[in-house]
Amino acid sequence: MTDAIVGRGVSFRYGDHVALAASSFTIPERAVTTLIGPNGSGKSTLLHAIAGLVTPFTGTLEIAGNHRIAYVLQATKVNEALPATVREVVAMGRYATTGPYRRLGAADRAAVDHAIERMGIESLAGRHLRELSGGQRQRVFVAQGIAQDHDILLLDEPLTGLDLPSAKAIDDVLHEEQAAGRTVVITSHDLNEAAAGDWVVLLAHRVVACGPPAAVLTPAHLTAAYGPILLHEEGGFMFEDPAHRPVVGRHEHGTRGDGATAP
Repeated sequence: MTDAIVGRGVSFRYGDHVALAASSFTIPERAVTTLIGPNGSGKSTLLHAIAGLVTPFTGTLEIAGNHRIAYVLQATKVNEALPATVREVVAMGRYATTGPYRRLGAADRAAVDHAIERMGIESLAGRHLRELSGGQRQRVFVAQGIAQDHDILLLDEPLTGLDLPSAKAIDDVLHEEQAAGRTVVITSHDLNEAAAGDWVVLLAHRVVACGPPAAVLTPAHLTAAYGPILLHEEGGFMFEDPAHRPVVGRHEHGTRGDGATAP
């Protein structure tokens, strides 16, 4: 398995606050990797660092080759009053190659159309963000991400609290991205979601463990990350934050609509 991202003794701090203590980890190519841990454990900081938005305080963070990165923020972190239509928001994904002041060419317009189609938001293309539900907005920002030319797709809690159609649409696209040979990295609070992926980086202001889910999501590692009060529910894990429990009946990452396990 080839590594797409390698951290060696990497740490991050904001002033006197240590967001992530010196840690080493790997993230493999062509896999769905979940960054998981308690609130404030360093998940978003690490995702920002992979995107090139923050610089390590110590150590090195290496992205293999000349991999192009697309970063999808949570819809809740974006101003929903942004005065732009859905199509215009998705088209912003092409600015990385065209620049914000150049007209989109035929290839750019085709990439935008394809991203909108993949996310099933064609009927929303002319509407403004403020008119959309949270799940619809999240689909718009995922479409913006996949409209970019990219080898690595980063998503900040893409499935948290979504309605069933939106969660399924995004989950399907994550696996399509992997099948196309791209590397997918997501943050999540959902331990069952992490268990359904290919690779896990477990965080608690440091990297507690990284590797396949079965090797990382062990009682010892989970206790080290979450403390001794973490409980197990029948058929899975209990979530550390009730606000992040999955929506009842929601399509779960790692399974398709027909109930089969995703590759």
